[in-house]
This record gives sequence, structure tokens and C-alpha cells, in this order.
Amino acid sequence: MSSSTAVEILNFATQYSFYSGYILFGFGIIGNAINILVFTQLKLFRGNRSAFYLIVESISSLFYQFISFTLIIFTLIYGDDGTGRFPSWCKLRTILAQPAVLTTYSMICCAAADQFFSTNYRLNLREFFTLKVARCVTFALICIWIIHSIIFAMFFNIQPSVGCAISNQIVLQYATFFAYPVLIGLLPVAIASLFSLLAFQNVRRIVRRQLPIVRRRLDKQMTAMVLIRVIVFVCLALPYTSYRIYAINFPVSRSQPMQFAIRQLLSAIFGSVGTLIYTVQFCFL
Repeated sequence: MSSSTAVEILNFATQYSFYSGYILFGFGIIGNAINILVFTQLKLFRGNRSAFYLIVESISSLFYQFISFTLIIFTLIYGDDGTGRFPSWCKLRTILAQPAVLTTYSMICCAAADQFFSTNYRLNLREFFTLKVARCVTFALICIWIIHSIIFAMFFNIQPSVGCAISNQIVLQYATFFAYPVLIGLLPVAIASLFSLLAFQNVRRIVRRQLPIVRRRLDKQMTAMVLIRVIVFVCLALPYTSYRIYAINFPVSRSQPMQFAIRQLLSAIFGSVGTLIYTVQFCFL
């Protein structure tokens, strides 16, 4: 009885992954494409550093969307994402997906920080962080995340009982106590939240400063967009990161069909929650 129930749960998890992934993929393509078009084509946003960060975020989100959809196709074919069957794909998924995730998170933080500096009453802070600096920071961060992901992926291997997992205990501790809870969890959430709130405070005082009306409107609009983006990011990132920390520390073997089926269902649900981070874009324009 439990075996048939486990099969039903697995089938439901597979169907859920496919249909939710298909819907999110469609909305993600539309939303990120609209973001890129608006921020690149409208003269109002040209040269704006926050807009530049949001463009890069949309590009990395698009890339992650395609990776996620590939995992859905594998799940539909094999019943799982394929990382437990192909050693090269086990490593390659991390090499491809992690830089996209970290770049997206970093750009949200950079956009929030830039809004704080660009709306600051100190002229030296507003003039120091130019578009050239933004490009250099973005390039440096992307390089760092790619290198980090390649090194991190080297320690992923297929284990007979649990599939694709970290095989080195030191790296597992790093992933448990820093990579997932801090680097992909609390750190970007804290940075984005702090700077977006500080930027919001700056905008409330912006009326008192002698600035052109167009500049004031742009600052208010960009700050509102970034603030909403950060709120959505925090609400979606926290549950997804919490589940990833739990899953990586308590893997479930295929020899436990019911537990494995439940884990697959939870992975599908929290995976769709995590994918929403890269999908919810165009409603902020």
C-alpha cells in the first residue's frame, strides 16, 4: 500500500514540476524580456545605474529560467532531474545554475545599494558611484561567482544511495554553515533590505533638496521598484534557502520509497517558490 502511495506522490511531484515549471518559464521569459526592453529602450533609464543592475539581473534570471526548464524536461523523462544518473550533469548543473543565482541576488543588492547612494544628500557619494564603477563591480562579481561555482561543483559526486550530493565533509560544512545560509541566504537578504530601507528614507527627504522635477520622479520611481523587488525577493528567498539547507544535510535514499517521494514533492514545491524569484519581474514596471 505504501509503495503504491509513494508512486502516486512521485507522479504528482513530476506533474507538478512540469506544469508549474512550464507556467513559470513562460511568465519568466515575458517578464524578464519586458524588463530588458524597457530599461534599454526608454531614454529615461539610459545611464541609470540601478536600471543597469536590473538589466543584468533580468539576463541572469533568463539564463536560470532555461536551466530550470532543462531540469523539468529531465524530470519528465527520467522521473528526476537527471543529476543522479549522469556524473557530468551532476557537476555541470552547479556550474551553470549557481553563478546565475548569485548574480541575480547580487544585482538585487547592488540595485538597492545604488539607490541609497544615488539618493544620498552627500554629493561626493552620489558622484563617486558612476555607471563605469557599476560595470566594473558587476564584471568582478560575475567572475567571482563563476570561479566559486566551478570549485564548489568539483566536490559534487553521485552517491549510490542519495544521488548527486556533496561528497567532501569540509565542503558540506561550508555549504551548510556559509554557502546556503549566508552567501545565498541571509547576506543578500540583509544587504538588500538594509539599503532599500535607507534609500526609502532618502527619498522621503528628497523634496527638500534642490533637484529637477524629472530627477526627483526618476529617483522615487526607481526606489519604489527596487523596494518592491527586494520585498518579493526576501519573501521568496527565505523559505527556499531554509529548505535547501535542510535537504543538503538530510538526504533521503531511494531505498526509502515513501520518504523519497515526499522529498521529491517538497523539492518540487520549494523549487517553484525559488523559481518565482526569477519570474516576478514585469509587475514592477
